[in-house]
Amino acid sequence: MKVERVSYPCITPSAARGVLEAIFWKPEFTWRVRQIDVLRPIRYFSILRNEVKSKAAVRSAQSGSVLVADDDRTQRHTLALRDVAYVIYADVELRPHAGEENPAKFRDQFRRRVAKGQCYRQPYLGCREFSAFFAEPLGEAPEPITEDLGPMLLDIDYVPAGSGRGTPVFFEARIAEGRLTVPNRVHAAPGGEPGDS
Repeated sequence: MKVERVSYPCITPSAARGVLEAIFWKPEFTWRVRQIDVLRPIRYFSILRNEVKSKAAVRSAQSGSVLVADDDRTQRHTLALRDVAYVIYADVELRPHAGEENPAKFRDQFRRRVAKGQCYRQPYLGCREFSAFFAEPLGEAPEPITEDLGPMLLDIDYVPAGSGRGTPVFFEARIAEGRLTVPNRVHAAPGGEPGDS
């Protein structure tokens, strides 16, 4: 939502990809999330946080201007998921510049890192204070949840010029027997139109 933060009932595919990238990332490939199993019941908790309404600009700081947090404070409400557990199914998709690399090589490196508890940076879910911990799957069955979630964020198509601007891409999400199936995504060439297959 625009002001108040409300979590989706399940991790989004782009957030799941972010977790995988935090564990193992290489410029030769990208993660393609295929399915997410929800292992725990969907439960929420609510928190209130004090935040500032504006950002301190570099120019203002250089000119000696000061941002007083007490004068710019606002309370924001967050409705977030609690006690979550997921199994993320994903494939390694090689990028064009990877050449003749074998995707199994990257998959095996990822599995070794997970087994040792190694990560590039600590994964988190939504906000940095919500650290995510990871391990090899324990063979748990998904929760027997079936629910239509409506439009869910699939990915963000960024402008090729590197401005950091992007267009969100959504899909109609549905958890069936504890499984969220992620649609295939046909990535657009720069200037082209993205689409789902």
